Amino acid sequence: MNVSTKGTAQHTYDAIVVGSGISGGWAAKELTEKGLNTLVLERGRDVKHGDYPTAMMEKWEFPGRNSISQESLDRQAKQSRTGYTTREATAHWFVDDVDNPYSEDKAFDWCRGYHVGGRSLMWGRQSYRLSDLDFEANAKDGFGTDWPVRYKDLKPWYDHVEGFAGISGNNDGLPQLPDGNFLPPFAMNVLEEHVRDRIAKKFSDRQLIHARVANLSQAHNGRGACQYRARCSRGCPYGAYFSSNSSTLPAAYATNRLTLRPFSIVTEVIYDANTSKAKGVRILDAETGEAMEYYAKVVFLCASAIASTSILMNSKSDRFPNGMGNDSGELGHNLMDHHFKVGASGRYDGFNDIYYKGRRPTSIYIPRFRNLGDSATKQKDYVRGFGYQGGASRTSWTRGVAELARFGADLKADMFAPGDWRMGIGSWGEHLPYHENRMYLDHNKVDKWGMPTVTFDCEFKENERYMRKDMQASAIEMLETAGLEDISGFDDPTSAPGLCIHEMGTARMGTSAKNSVLNGHNQVHGASNVFVTDGSFMASSACVNPSLTYMAFTARAADHAVNELNRHNI
Repeated sequence: MNVSTKGTAQHTYDAIVVGSGISGGWAAKELTEKGLNTLVLERGRDVKHGDYPTAMMEKWEFPGRNSISQESLDRQAKQSRTGYTTREATAHWFVDDVDNPYSEDKAFDWCRGYHVGGRSLMWGRQSYRLSDLDFEANAKDGFGTDWPVRYKDLKPWYDHVEGFAGISGNNDGLPQLPDGNFLPPFAMNVLEEHVRDRIAKKFSDRQLIHARVANLSQAHNGRGACQYRARCSRGCPYGAYFSSNSSTLPAAYATNRLTLRPFSIVTEVIYDANTSKAKGVRILDAETGEAMEYYAKVVFLCASAIASTSILMNSKSDRFPNGMGNDSGELGHNLMDHHFKVGASGRYDGFNDIYYKGRRPTSIYIPRFRNLGDSATKQKDYVRGFGYQGGASRTSWTRGVAELARFGADLKADMFAPGDWRMGIGSWGEHLPYHENRMYLDHNKVDKWGMPTVTFDCEFKENERYMRKDMQASAIEMLETAGLEDISGFDDPTSAPGLCIHEMGTARMGTSAKNSVLNGHNQVHGASNVFVTDGSFMASSACVNPSLTYMAFTARAADHAVNELNRHNI
């Protein structure tokens, strides 16, 4: 491969950030604001804030009335498992499986978006802190390796990122779900309040609270408040939810220290044996195929758990024959997701004179109440725990779809009237860090650019299966307690890892180079100027949505990197 090294000075920066999603955007903001000239390399196209082509479209404005063609579906066959690519409104945010293939020893739904902002434009925005219950879990029950940090190390950084991003929520005083730096929460409706009160009266260990979300309940940091449009996954031109495009990248650009290069596929980190550090990265231009090198004092890998680990695996040298940082043999292993698609729903006979306005971006959350470290909550069949997301609403005119035998004014009048109140809660459960759950590279099967592709060998196991029984049973129990009727539980046994889009692990942090790829500051063992701050660093998954934790660890790692640079330690 011929590599262009001309213009070395023009290709040299203080810092290189690989990826522009949630972690990459935070790395760019923090590093530039601390004085570093920073290059962000994004493998996909550029997307400026507001460049969201379907954000203002109605269903009737789409050629397929918001359903994609069979030709498009064929090109996104695996991506379509998520459901997002079956809609014209969001399909353009997801990759083409033909150009970007992957393989499965066991089913894994790998959901990707290759563009500036990455999945920060499409994420679910639920934002929760990990607690010491999570950071201490591996050490206490023996699954995985101990985290090298505790909640006290992350608390100021959670405060920091929440203050900038804008997280709406309430301080509830729960040790398993630490309080935060919140904007006012979005209001519950009458049935949610009713269920909250009934749960509190019946269960001393359970609490239904306001969901904590990265949607703005009021204007914040120059961004507009939520407009209640329920079109978040299309991109928000108001900047009413946190994304790299609306928040961190504009802040980085404001420093005049940010250079962003789209269509830049990072193939490897370049290791310098003379310094025992990385000196930069090698890329392929996605449009021309030209190979280039860029150089920096510090490199942040923020390309997502699978992509960053793929880069480390491909970064081989005499020092790292099995991939950069892989002295422990853990690179690619301990792959996790959350397991979900289990819970219950039911109908409530009441509050027929009460309605609500708007389409909130969120609703309610029921925090973990199992295995909290005491005998009362300890479960004999499984370790760790789960929480619930969900909400209540009145059924709409769509209930009339089944009214095949009726037509006319009476049907129209009935459909204009709100239907029954219904409420559903679905659970998100922790996935243990099993060493044998892994991803690896297939050098015989390459993508459009000749790069090795990923193969997944990952599954949910007995602990998750026992947990799911409790997840459904507890959901039914709580809805029954609240007086709902016609309750039905659900559990999709075909739900595979990856579908929750919370892939974690594969380059975990740990207490030594013998049990991990990264140290407690997200630095690669053996190459201290390489930091990895996306989901790959997670040593366990907890049961809460992880993106806020990626933000906090990224800001913390950037602060450490700059301090170490100033001390000439890296």
